[in-house]
Amino acid sequence: MNAARPPQPQPPAKTAKDEAIAWLKAIGTALLIWIVLRSYLVEAFRIPSASMENTLLVGDFLFVNKAVFGGELEIPLTGIHCCRLPAFATPKRDQVVVFRSVEDSTPDLNIVKRVIGAPGDTLQMVHDTVIRNGERLADPYALHTALSPVPDDEFRLRQIRALQLPQYVGRDPGHYRPTTHDWGPIVVPPDHYFMMGDNRDESYDSRFWGFLPRAHIRGRPLFIYMSFASNPMRIRWNRLLRHPS
Repeated sequence: MNAARPPQPQPPAKTAKDEAIAWLKAIGTALLIWIVLRSYLVEAFRIPSASMENTLLVGDFLFVNKAVFGGELEIPLTGIHCCRLPAFATPKRDQVVVFRSVEDSTPDLNIVKRVIGAPGDTLQMVHDTVIRNGERLADPYALHTALSPVPDDEFRLRQIRALQLPQYVGRDPGHYRPTTHDWGPIVVPPDHYFMMGDNRDESYDSRFWGFLPRAHIRGRPLFIYMSFASNPMRIRWNRLLRHPS
């Protein structure tokens, strides 16, 4: 006869503290994975304004490729950006890109605009027509919605002049008086870009806040994965899976 096996000791029951620690570890791991993926690979992005109409509409939701321009680790709610990886490509002229605001008041604001000028380009705008390196841009994507230009206020004009004057290469810089519709010629400085929204009359862009440092460029839109119209509320099915270009 086989001797009866002695009863095996039961593992101690988990306490509420053990359960809480296990949950915190699982949540922390998931959060860390999310931060890394969002920083270095793909991030979701919502279009909040009309500055890129008709290329991008209010209510479009995008996936943004962060790896192409070299993702950087971003710690949410802290403003910390570090550990940038090497880029696979450089931003190209006329490309739509997502970047981080250059203004101190909105350091973590993500913005989407089009690259109008790359480092070394000479840019000028004459009556809303962009001239790059001596050639007029066809601008098939540009949209002008204002029936008549709204005059710029004096503070804005002084701000534009102060931003552009160091890069101005025209005649008589002492009398240079740029506006949002007529400015230049200016040369884009090294490691910087000149950005503009496609909806030229509704875009707050490089005309107002200056040149964009390369380090602020975060990614390139992959495709629109969802699009909502608000009036009336509906899904814009025809915009799904479009690549903004």
